Parts: sequence; C-alpha cells; structure tokens
Amino acid sequence: MKIKSVFSNSFAKYGKVLTGYDVSELLNKLDETTKKPENAVIYEPGDAGLESLPIAREFSDNAYGGMPIQVGYCNGFNTKLNCLEWHRGSELNIPSNDIVLLLASLSSVKKGKLNTAAVEAFYVPKGTIVQVYETTLHYAPCNAVKGGEVSKEGFRVIVVLPKDTNTEKPALKEIDFEDKLLWARNKWLIAHPDSSEAKAGAFVGLSGTNIDLAKNK
Repeated sequence: MKIKSVFSNSFAKYGKVLTGYDVSELLNKLDETTKKPENAVIYEPGDAGLESLPIAREFSDNAYGGMPIQVGYCNGFNTKLNCLEWHRGSELNIPSNDIVLLLASLSSVKKGKLNTAAVEAFYVPKGTIVQVYETTLHYAPCNAVKGGEVSKEGFRVIVVLPKDTNTEKPALKEIDFEDKLLWARNKWLIAHPDSSEAKAGAFVGLSGTNIDLAKNK
C-alpha cells in the first residue's frame, strides 16, 4: 500500500490541512498529561484540561463557526484498519507524533458494505492540523512508517469533534438502513470481521484484507 502525504492533491477529497493556529501549548499538555499505551489504543472524547486552553475556543469559533465542540485524544500503538467510521461534522486530528491515517470515501459505501481495496493511506507529520470531512471514512490513527518500518514510538493525537460525539448511543427505533450502523452518538461504523468491534456486535461491512501497516512491504 502506497502511503501518500496529506499535503498531496490526493488528500483533497478527504479533507484539508488547517494553518494559522498555534497548537504548541495544546500538544505539550497532551504529552504531559495523557497516557500512551504500548500495545493498545485509548480514546477520550473530551478532556477538561485540553478543553480549558484558549485554542479550544478558537477551534469552536473559527474551525466550527461557533458550534460547540469537544477536545479529546486518541493515544497508543496501532497498525491495523479494523473498522471505518463517520460523523455528522468534520473531525480535526492533530498528532504530537508522526502518524498515518487510513481513509476512504463515504460515497463508496453501499448498503453498509465496502471492500478495503478502496482505502488509502496518508502520512501526517507531527503538529499538522488535519480536517477530515464528514464524508470521509476513518478510524484510529496508525503508527508512522519510516524507511519501510513501522515506528515503535506509537502516537498521541488530539481529536476535535462536534460536542457529545462518540458518547453513549441514543435509544432509537430503526427508520433508515444507516440506523443499523450507529455504534455510538454521532458515530456510524462498519467493522472488519477480524476486529474486536465485530465480535462485540458491530455491523460487519468491511470485506477484503484487514489492512496492517506492519505487513506493508
């Protein structure tokens, strides 16, 4: 699998890089106050310490046009695709380590099904503010790949989303087919059969190889 850059033209259909924001204080606090597992991934939708910083208000006012947001994080070690998700509203990813994002287009999903051959990989340098459009399928970040080898340092990534995203799934009566894919609040998800999410009852919609960057030679 070829790993492209978020600064390339290939990324334009999935999102864009935001500039002009100073995220140094935000990333310092992320590194100083949050854990980074060595063999797992942890996610917190909102973190009070991160949300107390002035940059959180700037993201709310500027990047989200005055809408309420949450500032959380996704930290750990990961090399696999496992699932793809999407939200109503863009997501900002800001890594304090270089990472790779595995992405696909929501328009490629048909009745909750997608072959992983449609997934593309993008390299994100640390400190880059990446806006992932709501029409872009994504999931947990992956360790960076350098010189053909997966980095051993793992990652810490700021995740900004519309407020209450990824919290408890609302109780609802199924009306549309997409309701079957709702996995949490404002989180629609399709899983690969090999994933732990599939074993936990998530909708199995990914076919083909469960992409693993550790095997990307």
